[in-house]
Amino acid sequence: MTGGIDLGAMAAGNVSYGGLIALGVAFMTLFTFIAYGLDKWKARHKRWRTPEATLLWLAVLGGSVGALLGMRVWHHKTQHKKFTVGVPLILLAQVALVVYALYCGAFH
Repeated sequence: MTGGIDLGAMAAGNVSYGGLIALGVAFMTLFTFIAYGLDKWKARHKRWRTPEATLLWLAVLGGSVGALLGMRVWHHKTQHKKFTVGVPLILLAQVALVVYALYCGAFH
């Protein structure tokens, strides 16, 4: 399959590193988006909060797109420079890493 994740090949055990990484990033994106929304809900209801370091680490571990979407959709952490500057920088670094890996042929 070109341009996506071939779930049939994955089920058959023919998993590429690129497909596995894409699946992991998709999972982390969704997980991080939900974590930001849950933390916003907790903030509004005066509940125990997710530490900021945890939210940033979720972005570093592949959830940077989910973090950015969560910041926009939930209007969460939009006044904190470590998030408004840090999360886009994390995403930029991750994109640069993928471009470099593709250039070097790491996913063949």
